Amino acid sequence: MISGPGTEIGVSDPALAPTPDPGPTPLNPRGEITTQTHTASASHSHGAPLSLSLSLARHRHWSLPLFHRSPPRLPLHRRSSVTTEPLTHTRRSSLSLARHWSLALSFICHRRASLLTTGDPPILPHRRSDAPPSLVENGKKTLILLGTKTSNVLNAILTEIYHLKKNDSVKYSRRNDNIRPFESGGEASLEFFSLKTDCSLFVFGSHSKKRPNNLVMGRTYDHHIYDLVEVGVENFKSMDSFSYDKKLAPQIGSKPFFAFIGEGFESEEELKHLKEVLLDLFRGQVVSNLSLVGLDRVYVCTAVSSNKVFFTHCALRLKRSGTVVPRMELVEVGPSMDLLVRRHRLPDESLRKETMKIAPELTKKKEKNVSGDALQGKIGRIYIPNQQVGEKVLPNKAKGVKRERREAKLKGEAKKQKQDS
Repeated sequence: MISGPGTEIGVSDPALAPTPDPGPTPLNPRGEITTQTHTASASHSHGAPLSLSLSLARHRHWSLPLFHRSPPRLPLHRRSSVTTEPLTHTRRSSLSLARHWSLALSFICHRRASLLTTGDPPILPHRRSDAPPSLVENGKKTLILLGTKTSNVLNAILTEIYHLKKNDSVKYSRRNDNIRPFESGGEASLEFFSLKTDCSLFVFGSHSKKRPNNLVMGRTYDHHIYDLVEVGVENFKSMDSFSYDKKLAPQIGSKPFFAFIGEGFESEEELKHLKEVLLDLFRGQVVSNLSLVGLDRVYVCTAVSSNKVFFTHCALRLKRSGTVVPRMELVEVGPSMDLLVRRHRLPDESLRKETMKIAPELTKKKEKNVSGDALQGKIGRIYIPNQQVGEKVLPNKAKGVKRERREAKLKGEAKKQKQDS
């Protein structure tokens, strides 16, 4: 047992108990409290030796407890019995400092002793990578980073991307010297930040003489780089440069439309890749139901050439058309820029197949003889066996048979009358 005035700590291992108190420790000639060091050793629950060293300040008639309580204050007659020196300001400060240090050391010893007593490992913070995969993943978050050097145009672009994705983005303002996504070994810090912030999309901005106003957009899979697209920004116009009615400003959390104009998005490999990355970057949360009130903006991407795209952001204005369906007009609200594709890196085919896998619990069972059509909807096919009408035996009481017999009987009577006449 480790005891103090009014407090006790129980330790399962007797080797942890401190050495007996050799007696009161007097003050030194300068009026300072001397200290004694007690060392306790014990064996951890996993077998590794563990030693605790505790330096406790002791007085003549009391010892400090191991809990975080303030030590008892001695009366003046006891203080005067220890030494004949007057109680100066230096001595008071030394006593106060000794009490603070002893409280800190007692708290550490109490935490260590409780760990040895219970044998439980310390609780570590939860990491996203240790969590099991879920059937329906959360929305993709975007990580925005700065390179070694950036320009004013690039800083404005990254800030406006952050505002467009304010609920689903994380922006770091510190510059990063060791991030080079296209070079081997230069993606380690980027993958670490992706794991730390749980972001599967990233936008990295850098500026140099060779590649001015450079943006690298990419996606990660299992917090490792999946693909990359590098674009240069030209003719940038910020949101503040457009004048429009502020009532038309898109709301945070609304769902956007996308318009990709030009044959290059279907034929050019670079523009096809850029289209996929832009869709993942700005589409936001994936929802099953959608309200028309939340559709208030559209991203327009026009393929100017085989490696150049005009990108702009517009708000939707609804006007009367005389029918139930309103007439929609586009009002440019910014940002607006030209994206010049410089480099891009596609994922491996094996990695692409792995990312496209769908959990068996989410796959719908195929319905036999049922197909879907965008216009006609659900279409079913019914198989009817051949009807063998000629081989089937008809009953004698059938109406058609009785009529034929009646007609035959009448014909026979008419023939007899002719013969008799």
